[in-house]
Amino acid sequence: MIQVEHLIKKYGKFTAVNDISFSVKEGEVFAFLGPNGSGKTTTLKSIVGLNIPTSGRILINNLDVQRYAKETRQFTSYLPQRVVFPENQTAREVMRFYCRLRKLPLARADEALERARFNGFSDKLVGEFSGGMVQRLGLAVISLPDAPILLLDEPTANLDPQGVKRFREFILNQKENGKTIIFSTHLLHEAEQLADRVGIFVGGKMAAEESIETLQRTYLASRTIEDMYLHYVGESTDED
Repeated sequence: MIQVEHLIKKYGKFTAVNDISFSVKEGEVFAFLGPNGSGKTTTLKSIVGLNIPTSGRILINNLDVQRYAKETRQFTSYLPQRVVFPENQTAREVMRFYCRLRKLPLARADEALERARFNGFSDKLVGEFSGGMVQRLGLAVISLPDAPILLLDEPTANLDPQGVKRFREFILNQKENGKTIIFSTHLLHEAEQLADRVGIFVGGKMAAEESIETLQRTYLASRTIEDMYLHYVGESTDED
């Protein structure tokens, strides 16, 4: 469903993503696991079409994202790392705006708010929301179009424990409905609980792709998550 081939993205002399290749199957949950600055966000934005690759290509349903931007955009719904909505609008108004933007029935707004458990908050101003509530509103927005592919960048960054629990329920529900999901995180336990496979990002490279079972065995042999990253960097260097 998603094929990334030799993706390179440079900003001047800085290489943010360095020759990354991987694929994600239909209905799979794939986690980008790595520290801040490792290339996760740049790769997600490239898949969505917000970044133009320096070289390489990305295919969604066998369509090149750069050549068929309008067509491939219909397959995806994206939640950025930092979600910003107008503070002088209510959650319902924000949702209805995105319905109009996507040319969707306005009834979808209320349905999505209910799924996100915004009962009692739908008509409150966004400016009165906590960071976690804003993030939950973002989850509601990406569920509006019923797109087959969801891409989420550090989706639990601002969530409290209850919000994290609801996010996990959201992901598992979307997976049950056949969605293909890519999300980024620096939290190992989050990847373990939700993903089928994991891509290990270190220094702008995807140092390895692993099943959750393999990742768990590797991590248990390491004392810290930093040791795990070093383990994969070492493997990648040896192969090069």
